[in-house]
Amino acid sequence: MDSATGFRPHRVAVLALDGLLPFELGIPHRIFGRPKDAEGRHLYEVVTCSIRPPGPVETDADFAIMVANGPETLATADTVIVPACYELGPVFEEGVLTDDLAAALAHIRPGTRLASICTGVYVLAAAGFLDGRPATTHWADSDRLQRLFPQIDVDPDVLFIDDGDVLTSAGVAAGIDLCLHIVRRDHGTAVANDVARRTVVPPHRDGGQAQYIERPVPDPQTATTTGARAWALGRLHEPIQLRDMAEQEAMSVRTFTRRFREEVGISPGQWLTQQRVERARHLLESSDLSVDQIARDAGFGTAQSMRQHLQAALGVTPTAYRRTFRTGADRPGLGGPRVGTTGHNRSNGTGASGRSGRALETTQAGGTGRGGGTGRGGEGHGGIGTLR
Repeated sequence: MDSATGFRPHRVAVLALDGLLPFELGIPHRIFGRPKDAEGRHLYEVVTCSIRPPGPVETDADFAIMVANGPETLATADTVIVPACYELGPVFEEGVLTDDLAAALAHIRPGTRLASICTGVYVLAAAGFLDGRPATTHWADSDRLQRLFPQIDVDPDVLFIDDGDVLTSAGVAAGIDLCLHIVRRDHGTAVANDVARRTVVPPHRDGGQAQYIERPVPDPQTATTTGARAWALGRLHEPIQLRDMAEQEAMSVRTFTRRFREEVGISPGQWLTQQRVERARHLLESSDLSVDQIARDAGFGTAQSMRQHLQAALGVTPTAYRRTFRTGADRPGLGGPRVGTTGHNRSNGTGASGRSGRALETTQAGGTGRGGGTGRGGEGHGGIGTLR
């Protein structure tokens, strides 16, 4: 902590377990190691720790890594991330923790934010952190996760799920989407987009895991919906009909909708709502335009409509979002309202685990899934007739 200013970076502890995948271990270090505030101070401090005293940890590759921190590091973390690993033994087979893993997890303080990448979700599940909650993992492991932990609502179709203080991601590169989402939630889209650019990855990915599960890759010689998406992004400020998008690809509405879902993983209405929410977020952070003008520029038409969409998608009003993230670069951690989760609160404000007001976000295309509409895969407020 800077004694003169009181500044302290948000501490992220990455738990390295035997059998870990080096790629997933590197994701939190790469993503959280980038963001800085206006004074050039790192917004996050990332540390790797083991469940044993400092020493080597085996990977699933032909090398081990030396970890300098033991399990006591978990007690000082603001966020704990469990990357993928494949040597979990009883955790994978019976859904129970080993004694040393349980002892290590006991160091985690109440209120610490928890996250998993890929099969790291089994650790959180076996520890009981996911009881009564939604979660995701690599699509190939989702059935086993659901069998071992029937008390969890496993969704195999999304890239990640943000359930407030516990977040889970799908497999492998979905960990990048999750970590970028956390940066976006903590410090806004401008900071997250800068990290994405420097990492040479998109700030948002279209579609969820559904597009990777035994689906044929579209033939590049056949028509796709790429042109229609580009066309829509260029005129978000205008009312857009589903038939308008279909006409851009010379398809019927039915064929276009089916092809769109195959390529993107969600409906045209959901996708368009997400893009408009992102446009509004960007303008609220980066411009001095009035809320009414931003609503028109983002295609919501009225401030009331935009307020409803942002409340559903982010759990916050436009004015509160602007107030948070126009000054958000000065915040080292999680202070201020929790932004970036949807306004869909489980059990009408009280989650299954009894935490009041917990918001839920599932991401299929860099935005909202369940929270943005009615039930799983809902259309959002925009609907499908007029995609506004």
